[in-house]
Amino acid sequence: MSQQKTLELGADAPEFYDLLGADGKRYSLKDLSKPILVIIFSCNHCPYVQAYEDRIISIARDYMAKVQIVAINSNDEKSYPEDDYKHMVERAKKKGFTFPYLRDKEQNVVSAYGAVCTPHVFAFDKDRKLRYQGRIDDSKDPKMIKSHDLRNALDDLIAGREVRTPLTRAFGCSIKWFMQ
Repeated sequence: MSQQKTLELGADAPEFYDLLGADGKRYSLKDLSKPILVIIFSCNHCPYVQAYEDRIISIARDYMAKVQIVAINSNDEKSYPEDDYKHMVERAKKKGFTFPYLRDKEQNVVSAYGAVCTPHVFAFDKDRKLRYQGRIDDSKDPKMIKSHDLRNALDDLIAGREVRTPLTRAFGCSIKWFMQ
């Protein structure tokens, strides 16, 4: 499948419906009601995602009053069986995810958002307008971080300011598209 263009700043959050979470619940965009929504395209097998998981958990904990973190796994489970739903449930339990981890089995959501890799972050304001898009921070190695990009964007959004750096380059493992 050829990927669609990545969602542009200021765009509305594309709707999604009835995605199965690792917690056994089903989620739609309308179910996520906190003032700020962060969607992170993720998976189980990617070493970049694995390196960032503890930081994602920490961000979810630190901002839980006003920010809803949601991880979405859209990878092709036939080519990457470790990204299937069963393994998502195991990973969420093992890591103690406090946020929804959703399965986009048909790859409709990743197509609508245009994520290019895992992890790839999309942060929306209370009106569900895209205000930040890119990376979590600037280094896979937590000891080498110079710019806490997502945290900075969330601080700006919570304070009602324009995001100082609204666009950064996401990096990680490519989205694993179905082979057709």
